[in-house]
Amino acid sequence: MESSSPHKPTSVLPKTTIPHNKRPNTTTILHKLRQNLAYQSIWAELNGAMGDLGTYIPIILALTLSRDLNLGTTLIFTGIYNVVTGAIYGVPMPVEPMKSIASLSIASNGTSSSEVFGVPEMMAAGICTAGAMLFLGATGLMNLIYKLIPRCVVRGIQLSQGLSFALNAVEYIRKEQDFSKPNYGNGEKRGWLGLDGLILSIFCACFIVIVSGCGEAGEEAGEEAGEVIIMEVENGDGGCDERERAARKVIASLPSAFLVFSLGVVFAFIRKPKMVYDIRFGPSRMEVVTISKQAWKTGFVKGTIPQLPLSVLNSVIAVCKLSNDLFPAGKRLSATSVSVTVGAMNLVGCWFGAMPCCHGAGGLAGQYKFGGRSGTCVVILGVVKLGLGLALGSSLVVVLREFPVGVLGVLLLFAGIELAMASRDVNSKEDAFAMLVCSAVSLVGSSAALGCLCGIVVHLLLKPDKVVMMVIKLVCGLKRRCC
Repeated sequence: MESSSPHKPTSVLPKTTIPHNKRPNTTTILHKLRQNLAYQSIWAELNGAMGDLGTYIPIILALTLSRDLNLGTTLIFTGIYNVVTGAIYGVPMPVEPMKSIASLSIASNGTSSSEVFGVPEMMAAGICTAGAMLFLGATGLMNLIYKLIPRCVVRGIQLSQGLSFALNAVEYIRKEQDFSKPNYGNGEKRGWLGLDGLILSIFCACFIVIVSGCGEAGEEAGEEAGEVIIMEVENGDGGCDERERAARKVIASLPSAFLVFSLGVVFAFIRKPKMVYDIRFGPSRMEVVTISKQAWKTGFVKGTIPQLPLSVLNSVIAVCKLSNDLFPAGKRLSATSVSVTVGAMNLVGCWFGAMPCCHGAGGLAGQYKFGGRSGTCVVILGVVKLGLGLALGSSLVVVLREFPVGVLGVLLLFAGIELAMASRDVNSKEDAFAMLVCSAVSLVGSSAALGCLCGIVVHLLLKPDKVVMMVIKLVCGLKRRCC
């Protein structure tokens, strides 16, 4: 009986399964890496890398000028973050400053130790926020939060963040900006002429609109229009020839954001040619930041508490929702993994004085708007940041100080609009109402957490049946966590 059993467990099973589990480990990782860095057009990825600079440069420049942030160290660490996250996720995952912490530090003008919010306080706030994000991700609570927040509320957060970016961009374009001052947005009106005048900004904005249109929908509409024109030509009804269609194709393939940013760099050197003598080669000196007990307390109370809801909602929830809308199933993001990476990268960099960073839906929307479709987009940006940080260090600030702010405003404007346009898929009147309540409260109250709470309450009041489902999800999720 025993010898006649054809499927009797023997030592054959371990021999076939163990090598199979071990051998593909390295090859699977390499295959995943090649897949995440695969691209169709290197120019499109390079162009997409410019999509988040309208957010990154003004904040980093303001902190460097007003709070003596180590620009070289920040460039090196954020460059490493870009390379690692691009390779891991395979999407143009942005690396942005933690905006609540940054804005608090820029606006801080206190003189006593309890009022000042300098580099030690920033780093303490970043480390505490990172620890909380790592805990939420490692325990799986972030994934539970991701499932509980209604989609219309997430769209409200994206709409408010996009409109906030757009409003800041218009201020950059309209008014002079002195990033060394706390209230740098309250400058005089910008003149029409000059190397940072309104005409330059308007020209750059029009150029981007002509090249990239209104986004992905505009590209599809252009393709449909091209097909109609071709049919008319074949039928003898159209006057468009092959050269005109070829010219349109060439214009659509131009890396608009890269060209606009390159123009800004050229104008920066034209505005102040002597700044080349102020550039010093070599990396900045990297030191471990000394954080006192008072700095820990101030950083946690004033920095971490307001930053944590924004990081949860915009850096994880909104990023995952937007990425899952924009990219195919093979590149979908997990709220758990995104939360863990936000925590891990700051638990390292903040000890050396690198600006606390997170991901952001606005940066993802901006990079996607300008052509970023793979991890190569942010890997390119990371390599450039890393190279500049090692080659020029903090002396790069002399170039950024002369960069036309209006050009940065144009890039930020399109990133904000692209993020806000994610809310166009909200169709029902009830969801639209909850979304707009969330967006309005977030904008007026300057609190994404308060806006999210109001949006959820309105959503549940309009759809009472959702309350039961939310309670069931919460109970089941907590039960799994505890077990």
